[in-house]
Amino acid sequence: MQMQSMMKVLILQILCLVFFDGGLHCQAWARHTFVVKEAPYTRLCSTKNILTVNGQFPGPTLHVHKGDTIIVDVYNKGRYNITIHWHGVKQPRYPWSDGPEYITQCPIQPGEKFSQKVIFSMEEGTLWWHAHSDWSRATVHGAIIVYPRIGTSYPFPKPHAEVPIILGEWWKADIGEVENEFLRTGGDPNVSDALTINGQPGDLYPCSKSGTFKLMVNYGKTYLLRMINAGMTDIFFFAIAKHQLTVVGTDGTYTKPLKSDYITISPGQSMDVLLEANQPHDHYYYMAARVYSSTAGVAYDNTSTTAIVHYINNGNYTNTTTPSSPPSLPHLPYYNDTNASVSFTGSLRSLASQDHPSNVPLNISTKLIFTVSVNTFPCPNNSCAGPNGTRLSASVNNISFSNPSIDILEAYYNHINGVYVDQFPDVPPLIFNFTADYLPLELETPQKGRAVKVLEYNSTVELVFQGTNLVAGTDHPMHLHGYSFYVVGWGFGNFDKNRDPLSYNLVDPPIQNTIAVPKNGWAAIRFRASNPGVWLMHCHLERHLTWGMDMTFIVKDGKSPDAKMSPPPPDMPQC
Repeated sequence: MQMQSMMKVLILQILCLVFFDGGLHCQAWARHTFVVKEAPYTRLCSTKNILTVNGQFPGPTLHVHKGDTIIVDVYNKGRYNITIHWHGVKQPRYPWSDGPEYITQCPIQPGEKFSQKVIFSMEEGTLWWHAHSDWSRATVHGAIIVYPRIGTSYPFPKPHAEVPIILGEWWKADIGEVENEFLRTGGDPNVSDALTINGQPGDLYPCSKSGTFKLMVNYGKTYLLRMINAGMTDIFFFAIAKHQLTVVGTDGTYTKPLKSDYITISPGQSMDVLLEANQPHDHYYYMAARVYSSTAGVAYDNTSTTAIVHYINNGNYTNTTTPSSPPSLPHLPYYNDTNASVSFTGSLRSLASQDHPSNVPLNISTKLIFTVSVNTFPCPNNSCAGPNGTRLSASVNNISFSNPSIDILEAYYNHINGVYVDQFPDVPPLIFNFTADYLPLELETPQKGRAVKVLEYNSTVELVFQGTNLVAGTDHPMHLHGYSFYVVGWGFGNFDKNRDPLSYNLVDPPIQNTIAVPKNGWAAIRFRASNPGVWLMHCHLERHLTWGMDMTFIVKDGKSPDAKMSPPPPDMPQC
């Protein structure tokens, strides 16, 4: 299937060159069909219907080249509204297909169709797609592989094979019921019943051994693992027993090779990881993932998911019966090892080569500081399941976002009043010791609102995410739609605007679309606002997004035609 898909794309590109001599824009885009529908799946000794794309879990992998445009016809054959987001795809000047419900579109209603144009530009490496409505993305997700442009190559030796490794979570209960229950009670959602690798829990769970994912490798060969954290609620540690990993890319951009015994990958993040098959080949080896959870007193899934690295030789199994020893489990950092998490993340560096340059904005025109907090709202008679009978919520700069009745993009484009206000604060409206051990309870209650931050076209932005210790300090993987950004600095405690910028990396900072703000710490990013449109920013821990830890940027049009947002397609879903 991968070869057939690649051949179709190659033929289309050749036809464009032959008939248009490269001088005109070719409309012969590859087309894909996504049918969103329920399908029965059995895990952990029980069967339930889950929402899928084309009946697959995880969903189909999209294969494209850098700079391609594709059309994905999304048919909603399910029972509920749905949207699809192309995570990490910048969609230059075309937010209409970005996907988040009530931000850039109304959801696709049951029985309806939306043809989404997905425009790739500078991305190269591993990205992914997922549902962006309620908690559907637990099972509605899949990989996007962006190959180099035809005629160019990887900045590392070509691997023998490439394999998506998608980390996720599985609940025995219906995922909609999980969401509805914690919204009803006001408390935390129930933790997952299993972690998964490519949709399978692995050998350590009941009724799961026969389905465990197996990666077949040949001794002496190198494999490119296209890693994705599609989990809903957790950051993961991941490792392979007896093997060192080499990270060569993250979030659709290349990095300097980073050798490590483990990786830390947040929900929303993707990584390109090289695995060299260099161990004795009469053995099996486990790859495994477990949760990194820094929040004291909050329940988490303390199980481990596994898959098997299985050595074969010349296409034949070297161990067709029993291996000479049981599979080895990798050493993974302890579940709350914050130093292990930030040590890995803080070691990433962009490639910063001639073909993959680093263009960090140096002269900043717009400086922003956003607090990211878990909060609470009071409940009548202290009747909710949050702390002290409250209802849990979350915020950015003390504003807990609530969805409008029509999407913000439509309101912006058609000048519809009353949907949002353009007064999102540049700095926290309340200044206090954000990371103090004990904070007054009255600071926990945010405002509800739909404020957006308007950016001038081509402005250079520095945004500092400041974590707080309100309710429960924790890590926050913050994702920005429509952009990649340079992670120029991070640290623990409160950001110091005079001291901390002195230690920024302005030479080769990693280029990402999702960054984990460390527990009770901060992270600084920079980007140029050169993509006009409406773009969501949110925490990729799904419960925090559900509680309101999101906000929206509106980037104004520039003066030239190629700096203006494109008009909408004719089949935009209606509310």
